[in-house]
Amino acid sequence: MEAVLDTYAQPYDASRPVICFDETSYQLLDHVREPWPPVPGFPARVDHEDKRCGTVNFFVAFEPLTGQRTVTVTERRGNAEFAAQLQSLE
Repeated sequence: MEAVLDTYAQPYDASRPVICFDETSYQLLDHVREPWPPVPGFPARVDHEDKRCGTVNFFVAFEPLTGQRTVTVTERRGNAEFAAQLQSLE
């Protein structure tokens, strides 16, 4: 961990940028029944039963010294997608 923090503390070098790379999956949900908007005397009503609509995967590349980030969304989370995202950083 100390080596990682030392890397982040180095001055910016455009020929060797420091890039943080991470991925996460996210479940897509939809309402089974449409929510009712609030009306005078009654709050909004939401049924908490959800319908599953699949998943997506987020790949995030962040360059902390410049503040630039890139977010890519894919339908699958596999080795081929991971490798393609790493190759796109070049």
